[in-house]
Amino acid sequence: MAAAAALVTATAAGTSAAVVRLQRVAKTYRSGALEVPALRGISLEIPSHRFSVVVGASGSGKTTLLNIIGCIDAPSSGAIEVCGADIAALSDDAVSDFRARNIGFIFQTFSLVPVLSAYENVEYPLLLVGMPQAERRRRTLAMLEAVGLAGQARQRPNELSGGQRQRVAIARALVKEPQVVLADEPTANLDSATGASIIELMRRVQVQSRTTFIFATHDPQLMSHADETFVIRDGQLVEHHAGAAR
Repeated sequence: MAAAAALVTATAAGTSAAVVRLQRVAKTYRSGALEVPALRGISLEIPSHRFSVVVGASGSGKTTLLNIIGCIDAPSSGAIEVCGADIAALSDDAVSDFRARNIGFIFQTFSLVPVLSAYENVEYPLLLVGMPQAERRRRTLAMLEAVGLAGQARQRPNELSGGQRQRVAIARALVKEPQVVLADEPTANLDSATGASIIELMRRVQVQSRTTFIFATHDPQLMSHADETFVIRDGQLVEHHAGAAR
């Protein structure tokens, strides 16, 4: 088992131009005297400019892994490098600023602000980084156009379909031109046809913008589009499959 784990680690870590590097990353959650290990010494590298997918059963550690890559959570031990930055070396404020500028997020529940219009939801990340109004407007309108929602800019989330809300979420994640987009089960709440259109949209945007997408998913449709597949079981990396760059 140890030899097999070493082989998986070596294979995953052998890819050049990595945007994410993890070395022996572990995460343990504590509740009183109870300790629950979520990640157990994962080492891997995720290539830049590709469609990478993390798969595994519920409770395997997929979401915890994405939260650590996204600087939402910190590992209990191990080292993590994202976009060339040693995250452990950054202060809390610096981590927040790094996350705001370099990482986009897409969630299965969309996580849109219900009182804001589609335009305002997409514009919001640009407000957080202090972008001037004219540039905010240019980028926001361009992203709404890119995801096919130029005509729904004034509508609020409750006036949009599930597929349209996910398109707003994708536009919001991409509008600040992040180096990495993390997506946690982005098609889980969509029917198969809508999910397929969302996957096609994300793939098209990824190819055009050269952004790195990293997904946690159970969706076979999304898995079939993966350039890289990382299989997590019980908090450990057990398989890595690399496809040819597209």
